[in-house]
Amino acid sequence: MNASTRIEKAVRALRRLAIQLASDRRGNVVMIFALVMPALIMLTLGGIDINRVTTAKARVQDALDAATLAAARSSYTDPKDLKTVALVALKANLRNASVEPFSDDAVKIELTKEQVVIADIQVQVKTLIANVVLPPYGKILDDTLPVSVHSEVNRSSKDIEVSLVLDITGSMGSNNRIGDLKNAANQLIKLVVQPAAKQTPYYSRMAIVPYSIGVNLGARADAARGASIGSTSITGASWAAASAKSISGITRASPGVVTANSHGLATNDYVWISGVSGMTQINNRAYRVVRIDSNKVSLQYQSGGNWYALNTSSGYSSYSSGGQIRKCTRSDCFITITSNNHGLSEDEGVQITGVNGMSALNNNSGLFEVYERTSNDAFVLPVGGAAYADYSNGGSVQCGRDGCVKRVFRDPQYNRLNVFDNTSCVSERAGSSAYTDTAPGSAYVGRNYASPRNPCPAATIQPLTSNIDTLTTLVNGLSVTGSTAGQIGLAWGWYTVSNQFNGLWSSNPAAAYAPTKVLKAVILMTDGEFNTPYCGGVIARNAGSGSGSLYDKIACDATNGDPFDQAAKLCAGMKAKDVIVYTVGFSITPGSEAANILSSCATDKDKAFLPQSGADLSNDFQAIGRDITRLRISR
Repeated sequence: MNASTRIEKAVRALRRLAIQLASDRRGNVVMIFALVMPALIMLTLGGIDINRVTTAKARVQDALDAATLAAARSSYTDPKDLKTVALVALKANLRNASVEPFSDDAVKIELTKEQVVIADIQVQVKTLIANVVLPPYGKILDDTLPVSVHSEVNRSSKDIEVSLVLDITGSMGSNNRIGDLKNAANQLIKLVVQPAAKQTPYYSRMAIVPYSIGVNLGARADAARGASIGSTSITGASWAAASAKSISGITRASPGVVTANSHGLATNDYVWISGVSGMTQINNRAYRVVRIDSNKVSLQYQSGGNWYALNTSSGYSSYSSGGQIRKCTRSDCFITITSNNHGLSEDEGVQITGVNGMSALNNNSGLFEVYERTSNDAFVLPVGGAAYADYSNGGSVQCGRDGCVKRVFRDPQYNRLNVFDNTSCVSERAGSSAYTDTAPGSAYVGRNYASPRNPCPAATIQPLTSNIDTLTTLVNGLSVTGSTAGQIGLAWGWYTVSNQFNGLWSSNPAAAYAPTKVLKAVILMTDGEFNTPYCGGVIARNAGSGSGSLYDKIACDATNGDPFDQAAKLCAGMKAKDVIVYTVGFSITPGSEAANILSSCATDKDKAFLPQSGADLSNDFQAIGRDITRLRISR
């Protein structure tokens, strides 16, 4: 029932009363009627204003409650800032209400030591009846009536620790996606991280984890993965047991007979023949000899575990001149290297550098595989003969297994030896701690041996900080490179908000897990498939399309399996620790496998986003920022 209807009903009731009293001829009734009639009219019609004020007060109370809650949800502590937030909500909720315009001074708001936001307001409600002139009383009340309301909200806020994991892979260079990312990330930083003056009583800090083929830890890399093993010095290299003797003839017979005056050999000695002209088929091979006399020997070759007489009458050209025969220390005439405490294992790839005399060992990058480990101080390389001359001095041997300064391995395309340097990037953690936040001192993360064609990104990880300039400077300096190891970026997003990793950045520590006190969140942003898993620190041969050529990979499958499966396990581990996970799939097709995996990885479906444009990305990052701000306030 509206006000005009109520007035009409009241007037009709008064009219009936007036007619009844007017028809009464008793004098005292007429006199009493004349005296009380104005009061009766005011009392009857005044109920309309009472109802109006009561309705307005309820509306104002609701509006003030909402405004006080908005102020409590903000990170502000100063009354002026709290009032600014409250007034925006208050005026929006009182739009079209039956209250007179009010000044900002009508609102009082404060934050107590007990973290309770207290707000008061007094507004005026325009009257419809009470301000009329009633003879003989005149104007009884003012044109408006005051309405005062009070509201309190217990602010139980939390500290905020957010890790922003950003895809800076090569595909982010197309259509200026990296520019869109920088714009959106800068907006998010300003939403989540409060200025320095407003970091009390609750702080808000952010970490940034740029990733492509891995995450660059810079100077912190060794603390996370362990120190890398360097080279050891070579003090000796030999294959021959005596000086060479000149060959003056070789017969074409079965067995063939070699003439080398004063050869000094005995039956079952091993020799290496090189430099022969004419019968060149005999060169650069190891043989066993049968002594004929002081100037002649016959040769045997090895097949399997047996030795057989060498028949030079078939398949061999006639000897013409030259050549040398030299006694070997081993049956295979391989080279034995002396290097104290080399630490090598059989079949391990190594790199030889800086050798003098036997300098051919340095050729072709000096890459070999250890044939045999003879002691802690010596090992054998599967090469030998005069082509390697005699060692004089110098040289070093660098181990090539996972954990060394360099990685020497065979590729799956050509099966050739390759060597990559260890970088300051890291790869996945293997073993029982792969999907946990166990401290790196207890379980190292993986090393990253990167191809120059798919390099470690230059941008290094930024642990938690409240310095907005530091965060925005890092974001603005990002450049694109490499393939997509999103599982590694995600892992380090978790590590930056885990107090288990504080040993890496003692000046930027994360708080202990305490969901009622600290809100921890990881925001994973990617624009494509996770395609870069590792085996022994090198991209695995079964890595996905876009992860580089086969000749830049190692001939073994990924230790931890599919990268998206790894990401799912990491997300499960984070969520079990009450870390909130947001996922942002930039330009990823809805309904695709990648989109579905990102959705399941997020804490809930409302925290999974699939922006298709730069504007969408900015909107979604802002939505995440608002959600984090909302979640930090518990009502």
